Amino acid sequence: MIRKKLLIFGASGQIGRYCIRKFTKENYKVTAVTRNKHQKAYILKTQAPIGYLDIEQCDIFDETKIENLISHSDICINLVGILFEKGKKNTFENIHSKFPKMIAKICARNNKHFIHLSALGLNDATDSQYALSKIKGETEIRKNLPSATIIKPSIVYSVNDKFTTKFMGLLNLLPIFPLYYNGNTKFCPIHASDLSNIIYSIINEEIFHKDIEAIGPEIITFKEILQKILVAINKKRLLLPLPLFLARISASMFEFLPSPLITNDQLKLLKYDNIKSKNSITNFDIGLPSKIFFESGIKEYAYNWREGGKYSLENNK
Repeated sequence: MIRKKLLIFGASGQIGRYCIRKFTKENYKVTAVTRNKHQKAYILKTQAPIGYLDIEQCDIFDETKIENLISHSDICINLVGILFEKGKKNTFENIHSKFPKMIAKICARNNKHFIHLSALGLNDATDSQYALSKIKGETEIRKNLPSATIIKPSIVYSVNDKFTTKFMGLLNLLPIFPLYYNGNTKFCPIHASDLSNIIYSIINEEIFHKDIEAIGPEIITFKEILQKILVAINKKRLLLPLPLFLARISASMFEFLPSPLITNDQLKLLKYDNIKSKNSITNFDIGLPSKIFFESGIKEYAYNWREGGKYSLENNK
C-alpha cells in the first residue's frame, strides 16, 4: 500500500538516487523532477519498482508546472545544488536562493511540508559566494515557510559522488597531489545511504520546524581523507602542501574546465572546518545516528581504481 506521495527536485544526483531507492522500498510514491528527462530517465528508472516512480521534466523556474506538481504531492524535497557556476542560469543566486524561495512560497500556499537540503559550515564563510547564496536560501525559506525542515550535511560521499571518485581517479594517476591549507580543514563525511535514512526518518516521524546538521560518525581532516583514499586504492603518493598564492593560480586555471577540480570560491570554503556548529541540532541529537565510517564506506567501491579491480589480492584480504 502506497503511503505518501513525495516530490523530489534534484532526484538524479547521488543523494536523490539513494532517496528514491529508500523511499520506494518503504512504499512511498516518488515523483522525480529533472531538467532533462531524456538524459536522466534511464538512470532514474532503475532506482525503483514499477508503479512507484514517476519522472517529470520541468524547468526549475516554471512556476506554474511546479505548483501543479507540488499540489499533487504530500511532501516536497529539494536536493538541487551546484558546486560552481556555469552560464547565466546556473548561478548560485538562482539555484541556492531564488529557487528555494519559490518552492517555500508554493508549499506555503498549498499547505505542504518542505524538506530542503542546504550545507554545513556556512556561517563563517562569508567570503564565499556559494556560502552566502546557501545562507540566503535558508533565510528565505524560514521567512516564507517556518514549518520547513532544513538539513545541513557535511561532505556527502558514495560511489555516485563527484568528490571521492574524482580524488580516486586523480590519485590513481598523479604522483604528487596538492594539500590546500596544509590539509588541516576538518570534515564529518556522511555516506549518502546514511543521509537518505535520515531524510526518510524525518518524513516518517514528521520531524518539522527544525534545522538539522547531518554529520558522519567521525571528524577527519582533508589530509586524512586523501590518506584513507590512497590506502583504499592501494597507492602511495606525495601529498604536498601548496602555498595559497599557487593554489589561487591553479584554481583560476581549473575554472576554465567543464568540471573544475577546485575553484577560487571552493578554495575560500576550504579555510573553514565543516563540522558541527555550536548549539546546533544534529542527526545524532534526534536519535538518527549515521553508522558508516569513511574508511569502510569508500572500501565498498574503491576497487574500481585498484589494479585487478574487485578481484585484486589486496581487495580480498
